[in-house]
Amino acid sequence: MQFKIYHVKYQYHILKNGIKIIHRQTEGKVSHCGIMVNTGSRDECEDENGLAHLIEHMLFKGTNKRKAHHVLSRIENIGGELNAYTTKEETCIYASFMPNYYKQSIELFADVAFNSVYPQKEIAKEKDIIIDEINSYNDSPAELIFDDFEDLIYNGHSLGRNILGSIENIKSLKRKDILRFIKTKYSTEEMVIASVGQIDFKKLISIIEKYFNDIPQTRSSLTRIPFNNYIPTNHVKSMNSHLSHCMLGNIAYSRSHSNKLTLLLISNLLGGPALNSTLSMEIREKHALAYSVESMFQPYSDTGVFNIYIGSDINYVDKSINLALKVLARMRNKKLGTMQLHRAKRQIVGQLAMSSESYQNEMLGIAKVLLYKSRVKTIEEVIDEIGNITADQILDVSNEIFDSKKMSILRYLNE
Repeated sequence: MQFKIYHVKYQYHILKNGIKIIHRQTEGKVSHCGIMVNTGSRDECEDENGLAHLIEHMLFKGTNKRKAHHVLSRIENIGGELNAYTTKEETCIYASFMPNYYKQSIELFADVAFNSVYPQKEIAKEKDIIIDEINSYNDSPAELIFDDFEDLIYNGHSLGRNILGSIENIKSLKRKDILRFIKTKYSTEEMVIASVGQIDFKKLISIIEKYFNDIPQTRSSLTRIPFNNYIPTNHVKSMNSHLSHCMLGNIAYSRSHSNKLTLLLISNLLGGPALNSTLSMEIREKHALAYSVESMFQPYSDTGVFNIYIGSDINYVDKSINLALKVLARMRNKKLGTMQLHRAKRQIVGQLAMSSESYQNEMLGIAKVLLYKSRVKTIEEVIDEIGNITADQILDVSNEIFDSKKMSILRYLNE
């Protein structure tokens, strides 16, 4: 399967304190850079759930030499954008800016990441904002069910907990909790600075070394407890919603597993963004049972989850679930034909090619990969691997992941 898009070259460097750097030089008019740390909500204790996300909010609230408004204006005054996010396994600060402002942006990253002071007054404000965020999220069942399903799958494990945390926990968190979490869970050896933009690599390294080289090397006490006691569960939750929401799925592969790409291909075929995905055609178009159908595979560092989301009228929930299970059974029992396989590969390759047009997404993606691996595969290498996936591999993975006895189901039904 020959797909030649462009030649991508990534360049690498490691600072003396262990921080890893990855860069791709482009000719784009906007450059993108960020710093990512291998710490997220799964690394919290149960009574501090929401702390990683609170820290992300607090990173822009003042440093030893800057007030909160000076942090934001440092990037905004040069026409750039500054942002941050938290996942279950990572925390990231990133910015987009004109290429001649690399120095200002990287200096800010160093200041924010290592010199933030977390003022008590700002903590109180951000806690109120996060509580509003939690309340808003709880009023969105189509979003909430994704987190509730992972809580069902990873029952009792930190991976199942919501990134936002609970209102009770947020109210109880203090400045000392922030400082302790950063001291024990953040490590320079688990950080990556990623860049995709119009700058020479040597010049980039020179700028980064100026602001990051004197930061002491740190090692965290971070130890992630693996999840290995999955029990398939069928659960119904009352929800005040005019529509019914449902998820079904199973434990899946980690991001380093050899079958990861095969399952990504299968998930895209079943319920990816294309309107002609298998589940959408079967449940929505052919039988008109649901207004929304999608599938997703989320790999983590040591496990993963595959799920199917269905949004429908309450009268069609069970029929929709049964149809989805029939589609999965067909994937287990019948090998994809040559043309089906070719179309599935062609579709996901096209989507990868289009997503690669976003340099910001590329920068965030390569930062995440480099946290766990020593090098990043180019899009050409990934496309070659997709081309080598066989129908037999798809059948084997389908039989492992789509076993009906291993499926968990969560339904949101009207109260």
